[in-house]
Amino acid sequence: MIFARDKSAYWHLVAMGTILFWGTSFVSTKVLLNHEFSAVQIFTIRFVVTYLILLAASHRQFRCKKWKDELVLFICGIAGCTLYFWAENTALGCAPSSNVSLIVCTNPLLIMIFGGIIYKSERLCKRQILGCLVTLVGMVLVVLNGKFVLKLSPLGDLLAFASACVWAVYSLAIKPLHSKYSTLFITRKVFFYGAVTSLPIMILESGDMPWQNFTEPVVAFNFLALTVFSSLFGYLIWNKVLKQLGTVLASNYIYGIPLVTIITAVIALGERITAMAIAGAAAIIAGMIMAEWKKKSP
Repeated sequence: MIFARDKSAYWHLVAMGTILFWGTSFVSTKVLLNHEFSAVQIFTIRFVVTYLILLAASHRQFRCKKWKDELVLFICGIAGCTLYFWAENTALGCAPSSNVSLIVCTNPLLIMIFGGIIYKSERLCKRQILGCLVTLVGMVLVVLNGKFVLKLSPLGDLLAFASACVWAVYSLAIKPLHSKYSTLFITRKVFFYGAVTSLPIMILESGDMPWQNFTEPVVAFNFLALTVFSSLFGYLIWNKVLKQLGTVLASNYIYGIPLVTIITAVIALGERITAMAIAGAAAIIAGMIMAEWKKKSP
């Protein structure tokens, strides 16, 4: 195994598991959209329910030790939850999904650039940078999946880029907090501010919540999957992964999300996969190995 000699092998595997959660979440969201729920309703319910679960599990400490840390967590909550999902979902309504997927999934590249500038410990060697770029190319091939239909959509493309930027803000801003607070506390606060800032957006929506659709097993199952796996476990585990592997290297795994999504779509929705996507999958795996593998110290 490529990570056998590395003490962080466990966290690499955990990172892969998180990507599996997030990759399948797009299919669950699509199912819920087909059952009359709006995108804002979906992610707001996810945030509120996830926060309540975390609150039940951890409620001894409610505030940070410093107001500066509280402000950082507010920024993380609004950036990593509300603004990210709002910008991404709104972009999907203004631009082709291929545009949005390609632009959103460039956030590891942004994290690599700015992470190396802000944090000296996050700087990568030339081989790792090359691996990140190879993975980026693989992600592009997987997203296109044999279709070169990219249409310019200024508003949608701008919103997609904004979502990539706010996720980079979340990933980099949360880094200093890992040494001060537990992962459970950090994640709970992030979802608190995510829920608080998402509720006004949902209330301002004109559409009514289709509560009656929760009686359908497929709706209940997919909401459960999004809440428990994508939000609760996903963010809890990912915040721990960021701490253990480093923000830049961990974020490189995000390139694998389109690969998981397309495989899930083939199985659950009957979509087809092309030779281009297979080549992209190989590039993603090769690039990740190049980026994540570290030589054994002498």
